[in-house]
Amino acid sequence: MIFDILTIFPDFFRSPLEGGILRRGIEAGLISVNPVNLRDFTSDRHRTVDDRPFGGGEGMVMKPEPILKALDSLQISPLDAKVILMSPRGRVFNQSIAAELSVERRLVIICGRYEGVDQRISDHCVDMELSIGDYVLSGGEAAALVVMEAVGRLIPGVLGCEDSARNDSFSNGILEYPQYTRPRRFRGWEVPPVLLSGDHAAIARWRRREALKATLRRRPDLLGKAKLDPEDLRLLDGLKEERP
Repeated sequence: MIFDILTIFPDFFRSPLEGGILRRGIEAGLISVNPVNLRDFTSDRHRTVDDRPFGGGEGMVMKPEPILKALDSLQISPLDAKVILMSPRGRVFNQSIAAELSVERRLVIICGRYEGVDQRISDHCVDMELSIGDYVLSGGEAAALVVMEAVGRLIPGVLGCEDSARNDSFSNGILEYPQYTRPRRFRGWEVPPVLLSGDHAAIARWRRREALKATLRRRPDLLGKAKLDPEDLRLLDGLKEERP
């Protein structure tokens, strides 16, 4: 997977790429990250990437020329890459979209700034607009990093254990079950006995029930879209009766 990041702050990505999952993917040759400085594609001595909006209003808007020149420099084709604009107006990014993007060979991510990007870029050069939530950031760099992390960990071989991604929260439509590790007793707080039983079937049932319980209490909106079997529905009925 190649990530091309169009930004005016390419150094923003230096530290995050030096550790964690993204670094592992880069070192394994499974991920390549190419920060592209949009100021390198300007034509004035001030390296200007923004201008005042037509029609008036506060703030500045990113000019189309540097972005289009940067895209042209990558020599991509519609079959070769998907171009994404990070924008508050985009689809809200989630695990399903991350899985969808993880099968692409190349993602080009445009990081907006100021009051946004000239609409002609969105209309004619972008395949998808994405938002990471209902709030506003100063720029798209942090959002682009979220997308790279979520997508990158789904690329086969990046994680040490492939089951880890499959069991993540949201991957199967509900939140993940609780996790415990050593010590068995900590400040009087005990690990649930079933996890020490060695009964793998009982552990699987307990984990499924706890995952459904967490989803019911914290994100009940997810249950309407989750793929639930008859046993799940039976467990949910019992959990609803337990709720105060």
